[in-house]
Amino acid sequence: MRKDFLIFGSPLLEEPEILEVLDSLRSGWIGTGPKTHKFQDAFREYKGAKYAVALSSCTAALHLALEVIGLKEGDEVIVPAMTFAASANTVIHAGGKPVFADCDLATHNIDPSDIRRKITSRTKAIMVVHMAGRACDMDPIMEIAREHSLKVIEDAAHAVETQYKGRKIGTIGDIGCFSFYVTKNLVTAEGGMAITDNEEYADRMRILSLHGMSADAWKRYGDEGYKHYDVVEAGYKYNMTDIQASLGLHQLARIEEHAKRRKEIWERYMVELRGLPLTLPAPLPSDGRHALHLFTILVGDEAGVSRDQFLDQMTKRNIGTGVHFRALHLQPYYRTLLGHKEGDFPNAEQIGDRTVSIPLSAKLTDLDVSDVIDAIQGVLASGK
Repeated sequence: MRKDFLIFGSPLLEEPEILEVLDSLRSGWIGTGPKTHKFQDAFREYKGAKYAVALSSCTAALHLALEVIGLKEGDEVIVPAMTFAASANTVIHAGGKPVFADCDLATHNIDPSDIRRKITSRTKAIMVVHMAGRACDMDPIMEIAREHSLKVIEDAAHAVETQYKGRKIGTIGDIGCFSFYVTKNLVTAEGGMAITDNEEYADRMRILSLHGMSADAWKRYGDEGYKHYDVVEAGYKYNMTDIQASLGLHQLARIEEHAKRRKEIWERYMVELRGLPLTLPAPLPSDGRHALHLFTILVGDEAGVSRDQFLDQMTKRNIGTGVHFRALHLQPYYRTLLGHKEGDFPNAEQIGDRTVSIPLSAKLTDLDVSDVIDAIQGVLASGK
């Protein structure tokens, strides 16, 4: 057993990021400034979008996306039952009602056929979540959206590198929302980004992200002289900082290098965990790109241990794990708000009761990976 605890999702941060942060501290630009704008432009170019807005989180991006598409009280947004709470929470914050749809048992992504069943006269938008870095089946989803004149918001928190049939995720729907949280493939500690080809959406998100002011802090205090601003809306405090962007600039530059290492780890897991009494991820898509953000296994009855016993035993073996996610409709808030019960979304529930994410980070050494594999084998062999 390992001597030290292997932290789940620990990022690979190197000297260039550290030096960039120090440079920001010494420059005096530690809020939203030139590096935030540089990172914003670099990410926009990487994704091939017309506009990008750097923000404090993916949650902020989702909230602003719902605001700018014109969500009103009573409007419904279809959201997968298998996702993190932020996806549905932001619908509530924007004044709408989340309507859950079930997911595909193999991919864990929202099921287009269930989206179609959930559309009503009050449906305003579809929010898709590219789970673990695997692209949702966007062609039928976009067809449904066109048929019913619905907006599509892509929750791409797991999917910076993901592609669907040659198209980069986040550019297929109306707005794409990304996370740079500490466990993500591209890390700024906290932070997010919204991308879109709609200039009006981008302009309004930018204004809403900083109190509804018509000019951001960099323009107000830059070397061109003080710029007066107008408060044109009751906005939020959702801006990214230059300290965060300092990390992002170098993380983005090394994104393919990190992806290569994660793929090596993924392939080793697929080989060495094959044959064990658990369910491995579905095969990688042949017509797209998986971001390889999470390596999720399903621990069912055949394992001889429950999912929660498995989690406890991995912790005792000094291996950090995650759960992505428990079915959202059964969380106390949404169960009470929407009146859901067990059995409403059987695929999401089956996944939520069994899913475990094991370490997958460019920071992992070969020995770390061996320790993860040995721990899994040991837990399953012990039967408890």
